[in-house]
Amino acid sequence: MAQINNRRIFNNTMVLYMRTGFSLLVSLLTSRVTLRVLGVEDYGLYNLVGGIVVMLHVVTNALSKSASRYIVYEMGKGRKNRLNRIFSVTFTVQLIMGFVIIFLGETLGLWFVNTQLVIHPDRMFAANVVYQFSLLSFFVALTQVPYEALIVGHERMKIFAYISIIDNIFRLIIVYALYITPIDKLISLSLFGFIVSISIRMWERYYCIKNFKESHFKLTIDKPLIKEMISFSGWSFLNHATHMINVKGLDFIINIFFGLVFNAARALASSIQLVIMKFVNDFTTAMSPQITKSYAAKEFDGMNVLVCRGSRIAYYLLFVISLPMLFEAYQVLHLWLGLVPAYTVTFFRLAVINSLISLYGRPCNTAIMASGKIKWYTITTSSISVLIFVFTYIAYKIGAPVETCYYIATGVAILIVFTRLQFMRHLWNFPIKLFITRTIIPTLKVTAIAIILPALLYFNLEDSIFKSIIVMLVSFISAAGVIYLIGLDKAEKNFINEKVRSVVFERILRRKGNKEIDK
Repeated sequence: MAQINNRRIFNNTMVLYMRTGFSLLVSLLTSRVTLRVLGVEDYGLYNLVGGIVVMLHVVTNALSKSASRYIVYEMGKGRKNRLNRIFSVTFTVQLIMGFVIIFLGETLGLWFVNTQLVIHPDRMFAANVVYQFSLLSFFVALTQVPYEALIVGHERMKIFAYISIIDNIFRLIIVYALYITPIDKLISLSLFGFIVSISIRMWERYYCIKNFKESHFKLTIDKPLIKEMISFSGWSFLNHATHMINVKGLDFIINIFFGLVFNAARALASSIQLVIMKFVNDFTTAMSPQITKSYAAKEFDGMNVLVCRGSRIAYYLLFVISLPMLFEAYQVLHLWLGLVPAYTVTFFRLAVINSLISLYGRPCNTAIMASGKIKWYTITTSSISVLIFVFTYIAYKIGAPVETCYYIATGVAILIVFTRLQFMRHLWNFPIKLFITRTIIPTLKVTAIAIILPALLYFNLEDSIFKSIIVMLVSFISAAGVIYLIGLDKAEKNFINEKVRSVVFERILRRKGNKEIDK
């Protein structure tokens, strides 16, 4: 029987946090330099064209969810003998789908880049080079999915940390190379990025082959399993497809209605938002295997508690990081970028608010996916989600301002959260009242109380660097303090207290040991 291992979740989360902290520093540096080297329009072009291939990554994400679900589910059931079969079938399906997507990318994708996007004729060749390198990177990522699923299933989160550190070191080298290369900067960025992507994924693949015997590929034709996995992946694909339409599809219509400068602003706001979200994603990644294993073992009571707690803690993690930045967004972006394109601050603030609401449903989605009964769930949530793109297009047609897309996305996010809760109640009688009392109400209380003091300072102090530092510091302390005092239950406080005491105790022992050695 699977057991909820809070200590393992905590340890894996801390490992991933260290990785993300390093990634945050590198991302802030590389984004700033890349913006300066490329310029605003080329930076927007890089993200816009690369975004077409990112849309193809919905296939990768769908297969990743499918592979992870099946591998972790078998681990929860204790049927390790089937892992190699699942791995081999997944790899076979990926290759087939990869070639199909490459074909579509080289036909429909190329047509879209060259005829539909608003790109200056002088930059069309560079745009096509970016597109081709992005497409090749996608194919490699697609065949990497089962290997990453094995790492997650075995909860080897340290490997992700090592890989990320190596990747970020290479990213720093790329930034330096952009300064000295005589080749077109945009083309160089795409080429170097492709080389790093291939190298990292090959190392990851080598690690899996060496450490997991189930990662040795054997050509396996298991029609029932293939049919089952393709069905699961297909519904998961629909879910991810609508998400990417809302993300990258909005980029395209913003380009059509407003131009590349607004694409650059949105890309910059999204990049810092995604870096912040990595901290929360690390927690949900570390927690996801426990939810899936609990479902496989039919431990629904423990899983329900884990879903509620995970949703609440995920919200807190993003809130305590983002509150200081929400108040002082301009100063943070100015310090980071030097030059802050118009609307970047507005986009960033609205994107973070939308992310906070969406976090309520992240663990819920993991639990529903663990059930395997996702057909009507996916159809329903995808149908609701695609309204973001539809309503935004209509709004822009009638002259709405560019930030309208975020308001629409926030309203849809709220609707999807409650839709997920209804499906959970239908699938295993999930108590919605438990989620409201243990997740929604505590997070709303924390938010309402924590913003009072920093808001008073923000609106009453005169603008200065001193004000920004004070507001950010008070925001962080206020959020962290209120979360600890009223946002956590007794067990969670005891867990944190125990961790703090153990760290302090270890340091005291270390100091005593060092003194005795000196003597």
